Amino acid sequence: MNYYKDLREYIEALGSAGLLVRIKKPINKDTELMPLVGIQFRGLPEEQRRAFLFENTFDLRGRKYHSPVIAAALAGSSKIYALGMMCRPEEIGDKMMGALLNLQEPKLVKTAPVQEEVHLGDSLMEHGGLDEFPIPVSLPGFDPAPAISAPYWITKDPDSGIRNVGTYRMLLKSPTRTGIDFCRPTRGIAIHWNKCRVKGIPLEAAIVIGGPPSVGYASITNCPIDTDELAVAGGIAGEALAVVKCKTVDLEVPAYAEVVIEGEIDTRELEPEGPFGESIGVISLTQSRPFFTVKCITHRKNPIWLSFISQFPPSETSKINYHGNCAALMKHLRHDLKMEKVLKVALHEVSNSALFTVVQVKGATTAEVWRLLEAIPQFRAESKTVIAVDEDINPDDPEMVIFALSHRFQPHRDARIFTRPAHGVSDCSLAPMEELERLREAKNPVLPDRSLLLIDATKNWPYPPTSLPTRECVERAIELWREEGLPELKLREPLWGTVAGYWDEEHRKKAEMALRGEYYQTGADQARQRKPAGPHFCLSDE
Repeated sequence: MNYYKDLREYIEALGSAGLLVRIKKPINKDTELMPLVGIQFRGLPEEQRRAFLFENTFDLRGRKYHSPVIAAALAGSSKIYALGMMCRPEEIGDKMMGALLNLQEPKLVKTAPVQEEVHLGDSLMEHGGLDEFPIPVSLPGFDPAPAISAPYWITKDPDSGIRNVGTYRMLLKSPTRTGIDFCRPTRGIAIHWNKCRVKGIPLEAAIVIGGPPSVGYASITNCPIDTDELAVAGGIAGEALAVVKCKTVDLEVPAYAEVVIEGEIDTRELEPEGPFGESIGVISLTQSRPFFTVKCITHRKNPIWLSFISQFPPSETSKINYHGNCAALMKHLRHDLKMEKVLKVALHEVSNSALFTVVQVKGATTAEVWRLLEAIPQFRAESKTVIAVDEDINPDDPEMVIFALSHRFQPHRDARIFTRPAHGVSDCSLAPMEELERLREAKNPVLPDRSLLLIDATKNWPYPPTSLPTRECVERAIELWREEGLPELKLREPLWGTVAGYWDEEHRKKAEMALRGEYYQTGADQARQRKPAGPHFCLSDE
């Protein structure tokens, strides 16, 4: 089966899979739309989350819109994400890692559906500019304006010409002007912007809305700075992405996108922007940021507007960050650094899939564990807490991580704390927000230190077996459970006991005798092995 040509084919697949809710009644895009989609992240188990397609929207100014809006369509859940990747949920990491290792350079075409309508010059405002589209308010009651929450920003390095694609929120300022937040100075677009600032020229940019879901997944993924994310999108699809030249800027964009907004980012001045509800779990305050001026808008006839749910985690943003960035980190550890004892990594969503990382290893020595722990924050600068666990600990399960911390970790021996200057980090625990913003704008700022906690929660020596029944007994229990028509089980690891050490042939034979009902024989054997109680032996701490 060929990969989705565009967002429209993907929406059909969502509907066929039972993962789409169609809302036909009139919905206010400014006050009702995002809260309606977002509430499922606070009130439903993940497997019940759906994408939402709104077919009839209006705004607080009384304007009605012809374009539908879709939200939570790329990463409302792992099941939705997997549909967008054309794989099973458990295959997401491997497929994304495969895409990062097998890039497909985009192919240029002369004509494209995204340029069915072209609005520039006088035509731009005749169609309303950005007001043509039903752009929702993300956090009604807090955000000062609608925000383009799922933009794929395309820019080029002014020196090398290397293309970068990334997702950075855009608050509307006028029908032809938006803000932009680069998030960190290490982002590709920030590097391009600073190079253009030194040259005294604006940074050309094109913002893509919609298109094949592979473009969205690639745009979110934290790739090396010299990686073209459009080639990553081709790697996901298994074929080159069709792109077309923009009308007013020297950039190429996906031919089957829904909307493309062409223009430039000013490099001479900043202006106040915000507040905005962030996926880190708090609202960023008013800050000085660059701004983008629209020169041209092209779009398909009756375009579909794509939005991300970006709010307190878990949200669509934390989910899409999780899968893409876990795969990028795995690729870095296993393929770039040849750390083959790494089995899995988990960037927990409650940390915005960034600050809290757990890495699962098999057969690693203590020295190898510390090498990989120290490698992770070098690749992901946002890392704050990094924990290594054994192969029998599911790194995605917080309870199992707590188990490892409780039973396999000694703080004085197995933890290390490092500090480093807080470059471009959004962390309210560092300092008051206004102080962080002042430092960001200072010429030679003295940055506060941020801490990094590395923890080795792997076993330092053999442990007794896990205290659960054997696999055969558990599988029989599951069979009996289902035969009795009991509530559906949601099984989680560990399911059965595993032998990791301290389990010799004598122990095994005693357990087998018990399964044959011969446990009194064990009791008789133990009676023959009695010995005097020593004078210092006690049965309790009393």
